[in-house]
Amino acid sequence: MDDKTINTLWPHIHCLMVLHQQGSYTRTAQYLGLSKAAISQRISELEKQIGLPLVLRTTRSVQLSDAGKRLAEQAQASFNELRHGVARLQDLVEQAAGLIRLTLPVALARQQIVPRLGPFLQRYPDIHIELHLSDQLLTLEHEGFDLAIRHTSVPPENYIAWSLCTTQTRLVASPTYLQQHGAPADPAELSTHRCLCYPRPKGLNSWTMEHRTELGQSVTIPIHSSFSANNSEVLRDIALQHQGIAVLPDFSVQDCIKQGSLVEVLPQWRNLGIFGDQIYALRPYSPHVPQAIRLFVDYLRTALALGFEKNNAASVH
Repeated sequence: MDDKTINTLWPHIHCLMVLHQQGSYTRTAQYLGLSKAAISQRISELEKQIGLPLVLRTTRSVQLSDAGKRLAEQAQASFNELRHGVARLQDLVEQAAGLIRLTLPVALARQQIVPRLGPFLQRYPDIHIELHLSDQLLTLEHEGFDLAIRHTSVPPENYIAWSLCTTQTRLVASPTYLQQHGAPADPAELSTHRCLCYPRPKGLNSWTMEHRTELGQSVTIPIHSSFSANNSEVLRDIALQHQGIAVLPDFSVQDCIKQGSLVEVLPQWRNLGIFGDQIYALRPYSPHVPQAIRLFVDYLRTALALGFEKNNAASVH
């Protein structure tokens, strides 16, 4: 195969690399902004030129052949090196300056993000951050945001997603509530308690609980929701008023647990489907991420990870 032919196949090899990453023609087409037919055609043309099957097509999934995996992995290594080289060149001409429009949930912002912003703003005085606090999941592209901080387990596939730190869901209640109503000894007893809920689909009628050490052992319990709110601070404050058992992310209750104003309920179990187990920084896909955003994401990852490691080390679990 001559150099001219190889040069024409670079877009095709890139498609194969992305297909290996995404695992489906649909997601590959969305990621590259092309049609599924265009992706399929490029793969077929690449197979014809190489003379080997690169993709094993079935009705349920897309898998690469051994030759396809080898080519995709080699392309990925070369692409990563090229991307890092371009980023280094861009850093030579870019300044740590600009506007970052950021959307994030109210409680997470107030409790974890805002208290950590001072050192970043002092270090980079030419970076301006515009915060939009909302518990509604806004569409970044339509609303004009550069970045979103989200508490989720599965980030959107068509976004760049940086994992900032892990979190855990806690069931908590005040000592006074538990003295009056008793502490549940197993998840089934939650059905007899007043429950404070974060509204999610089907989240007001039942909770699904999974054992923390015996993964896969889960039960779904019908609950009585005496109060619900789409803000973890509000739920925490109602729990502090001795009104029931609340399911909350650890960052909302870690100080109260340390102080003893709230205690954990069923610490060997965790709630599924209401809060995620990761905090992500999300950005609509683009071939280049501005230096200001990369610096901000790197700063948050370090600051949050250190804070959560400290809090987890102080936990009694």
